[in-house]
Amino acid sequence: MTRSYDYEGYTLEVSVQSDFSIGAGRLAQTRPGYVAVVRIFQAGTPVAVFSPLRFGEAGGRPFSTEADALMGGLSAARKIVDDLFCHDRR
Repeated sequence: MTRSYDYEGYTLEVSVQSDFSIGAGRLAQTRPGYVAVVRIFQAGTPVAVFSPLRFGEAGGRPFSTEADALMGGLSAARKIVDDLFCHDRR
């Protein structure tokens, strides 16, 4: 699932992927988790401002639903834009 949002002159692209991490903690998990992959573009340009960023819940855990991952990724992308690019607009 991928969604694009316009925010403060930037395009925020948020996609959701199944968590495919490998490790001891992953083996104990019985349900799939999801991560948000965020790309931030200046509006109208094809090149992202950053490399794709992956987000999960606090503590490095994956989100429990796709909707939570989508909203968590959008929230993180907005915070990045606000903190790095919009500090002079306040």
